[in-house]
Amino acid sequence: MDLRCQDWMSGLPEELWDIPLTELAIPGSHDAMSYCLDINSPLIPSESDAFRLLDRLFYCFTRPAIFKWATTQDKSIEEQLSMGIRFFDLRVAHKPKDSSRELYFTHVIYTHLTVLDTLSSVAVWLKSHPKEVVILACSHFEGIDDRLHQSFIFSLKKLFGSRLCPQKEPVLTLRSLWTSGYQVVLSYDSQFAARHAELWPAIPYWWANQHTAQGVTSYLDWNKDLGRPEGFFVSGLNLTADRFYITEHPKQSLRTLTFSNWEALRTWLEEQEPGSDPKSLNIIAGDFVGPLPLCSLVIALNQKLLRKKAVKC
Repeated sequence: MDLRCQDWMSGLPEELWDIPLTELAIPGSHDAMSYCLDINSPLIPSESDAFRLLDRLFYCFTRPAIFKWATTQDKSIEEQLSMGIRFFDLRVAHKPKDSSRELYFTHVIYTHLTVLDTLSSVAVWLKSHPKEVVILACSHFEGIDDRLHQSFIFSLKKLFGSRLCPQKEPVLTLRSLWTSGYQVVLSYDSQFAARHAELWPAIPYWWANQHTAQGVTSYLDWNKDLGRPEGFFVSGLNLTADRFYITEHPKQSLRTLTFSNWEALRTWLEEQEPGSDPKSLNIIAGDFVGPLPLCSLVIALNQKLLRKKAVKC
């Protein structure tokens, strides 16, 4: 692990402290909690009836396949933080027929770890790294009713307290956030977000839904040509295999697919630029952010902002 990545935000040159976070290059983790999926947990309710029946009849075949294709990360959230990840794609759900109020993360199935225990670990890490800022994107919310939403939001506010950056914060630069003591931008993809000043709306995620590097980068280039959104947005470097592809390639996994396409993804990534230009990027998220050097490559893109400043001067 590159120790410089643990506190890379505070380690940026002072010339970048007054650039909005929406114009910095920020490394992100796609399906950040899939490293702790519970292979014996039920399928999430949104899966089709046909797939649910298949899973019931051929459990010993479907479960290993689900596990190796739904696992997108292999490092804990604390390790991801220390590697430099600052955007976390968090898919939250309540298990069906669970009488408790515990929430879990999901990707086809549920995780071992609960949401609040995990986010408590994030809060502890942030205390030890007071100049690092994270963007937590909570979404999906399967099986969560109004009462659970309200309870969860109350718990989030209690957990992060004064470190939550209000959505109306007028200056979103590192210097201003450090001055205010804000460390958490909390995106909440639900209508409930509008009721709470501490919650940000959903952050756009450019998802290619392709199983090749060329398919992913062509999709991202197409979106770049349309122009970047206002505010935060995510460019997903993650590959996706549909069930036909998975059936046709029984010896592969998401890990082998990602690694075999990495060099092409890396080449594309190194050519990107952050900033305010229409074709610039902001958050760049990927899979297996531990073994692959996504963090260091994305962080290094911020040096291009320095060169732009030098040219203007």
